[in-house]
Amino acid sequence: MTEIFKGSFTQQEPIPEAGIEAALTVLRHGRLHRYNTSAEEISETALLEQEFAAAVGAKYCLAVASGGYAMATALRALGVQPGDPVLSNAFTLAPVPGAVAALGATPVFVGVTEALTIDLDDLRAKAGQAKVLLLSHMRGHICDMDALMAICDAAGIKVIEDCAHTMGAAWNGVPSGRHGLVGCYSCQTYKHVNSGEGGFLVTDDPEVAARAVMLSGSYMLYERHLAAPPKEAFATIRYETPNISGRMDNLRAAILRPQVADLATQCARWNDRYHRLEAGLRGTPGLTVIDRPEEETIVGSSIQFLLLDWAADDVRRVLARCAERGVELKWFGAPEPLGFTSRYDSWRYAETPQMPDSDRVLAGIVDMRVPLTFSLEDCDLIARIIRAEVGAVYQTQSTAAE
Repeated sequence: MTEIFKGSFTQQEPIPEAGIEAALTVLRHGRLHRYNTSAEEISETALLEQEFAAAVGAKYCLAVASGGYAMATALRALGVQPGDPVLSNAFTLAPVPGAVAALGATPVFVGVTEALTIDLDDLRAKAGQAKVLLLSHMRGHICDMDALMAICDAAGIKVIEDCAHTMGAAWNGVPSGRHGLVGCYSCQTYKHVNSGEGGFLVTDDPEVAARAVMLSGSYMLYERHLAAPPKEAFATIRYETPNISGRMDNLRAAILRPQVADLATQCARWNDRYHRLEAGLRGTPGLTVIDRPEEETIVGSSIQFLLLDWAADDVRRVLARCAERGVELKWFGAPEPLGFTSRYDSWRYAETPQMPDSDRVLAGIVDMRVPLTFSLEDCDLIARIIRAEVGAVYQTQSTAAE
């Protein structure tokens, strides 16, 4: 009998009861705006910022409307101007180059390796082309951050880390988002904490933090923040910085605070599922599992594998066969953007030469969400289905070649 997976790849776990109760409290008093507080009250958003800063070991934290807004704000706070080149990954999602293009700046794409991380040789070659790197830890894969920072420090490049997929992860024990000058995180539904939309910006730089607070639309209420620089940091900045409103509200903050407190537990649960899937896929003919470095502490909220050098039609056959059995896979090798997948040559607001080595890797990347609503037994079943369908198509390739 052919096994079928009947679960959902988009169903998240419920918001924790503590978050629901906190949200109801906010709804009952009606003070949703972060600066609308009663006498002596500290807003949920200010408390969340303080708690998230402590969780990642940052001096300053700003809660905002989305991860994309956090990245655009970081770029503005670092002084990126229209026309400026900004280095970024060829393998990423649309909000990353979109944050660059939204400022009128120009993305300069850096290649991807078979480890699905930024190509440090290509970065070294392009280091003289820009003064800012918007580094995407795409799908949770973290490169050698010590080597990357050495390249960037030597070239005078400021690093902004896009940690949408690495909240709770680390390199050599340093939390993701804490190697560069600024770390940006997402709280969108499919990320590691869920408020529907939302994001964080963290930094140890008081000038960058002050500019970000003003950009977010603090008016002159920055002293109500618990994780912002002292008021002296705003002395000149408050007159020079435009208001581009993108604050987080107290309702989302109330939902998020219990999730931030429980992040380590949730990350461990994701990793249990990831490693179960990984074990089930290892040894599949024609399929390459991505080995993770010992220095990397992962959060396995999604899993990727490579069908390297496969014909496009054969990859499509694998996806279709898995879909017939209830397993939803995404492919980064399609010539047209589809759903959440796109590639550097999809974003036509940025001119870039073709990168054959990266094209080869992108053509083989297959991607799958791993929601916590999956049981470990679900992961075993999903791995068996993928293994069987990849094997079946691979066998036809081998037969045709004989």
